[in-house]
Amino acid sequence: MAAIRVDERADRLRLRAGELVLAEYVHRPTDVRLESPRPYVSPVRTLGGELVSLFRPHDHVWHKGIAWSLPVVGDENFWGGPTFVRGEGYVQLPNNGEQRHTAFDAVGSDASGDGVRVVETLDWVTEAGETLFAERRTVAASVLDDDAWLLAFETRMTNVTDRVIPIGSPTTRGRENAGYGGLFWRGPRSFTGGSVLAPGITGSDELRGIRAPWMGFSGRHDGSGAASTVLMVDDPGNLQHPPQWFARAEEFACLCPAPFFSEEHTVESGATLALRYGVVVADGASDPARAARLADAGAARLAALPGAS
Repeated sequence: MAAIRVDERADRLRLRAGELVLAEYVHRPTDVRLESPRPYVSPVRTLGGELVSLFRPHDHVWHKGIAWSLPVVGDENFWGGPTFVRGEGYVQLPNNGEQRHTAFDAVGSDASGDGVRVVETLDWVTEAGETLFAERRTVAASVLDDDAWLLAFETRMTNVTDRVIPIGSPTTRGRENAGYGGLFWRGPRSFTGGSVLAPGITGSDELRGIRAPWMGFSGRHDGSGAASTVLMVDDPGNLQHPPQWFARAEEFACLCPAPFFSEEHTVESGATLALRYGVVVADGASDPARAARLADAGAARLAALPGAS
């Protein structure tokens, strides 16, 4: 199996398997304030070179490949675009915050020597200029087998204010079955109408809101006609494990293990919120049986990942 290496650029890290760039982690985005600037992973490719992410789609320009995005942080929006307001619907408010990169504490090979591990510090700054959280983040990547690799993500967000901060979703603010917020993947347009996969199930939008330890999406590509699978794994130590999932297939392809889907979580002053996820990127179509095998392999690798602490 090929080793994954990392190349540093001024505004991004490039994760490579040989000459193929599997993913780019953009840590200094140039997004406008409306899009809640934050680091993102885009493009994302399979080991076979198929593109499995979408950047700034015209319907939601704040969707950017894979990104840690939270729409309801107290009264602040670290997701992008308008905010859902109970009784009013979506309203554009002066509350689009920014996740601001401050430093990399580690960039290089992981302990095995076959993958990469990055440790980053960030500040969560509101549009008004207040810092709410200091975050320590780990992003890692490794090859699972000849047709799948794992992107691992861990966040440790410490409340640096003198007050309690609630984190929720549009559903906790009154919009039914719209509990998005968390590690969010937006798939290519050709994946629209693809298959949502969960333990023992293949479905579509009707699976939004179910609880499961993992969820996947299988779709086909324009051009090559090939199929690929993206699967996200929730760590057993996370809040609300197994989480409710935000997923779409009919309007566009997306997945998000949403720890604040239907219940707000409060972070006390000085307390740290810690969450960990794995994203398996695989060539080929999947049914629930193959997806379960990918999830098991991703979960085992995720469990062995040294954290950011």
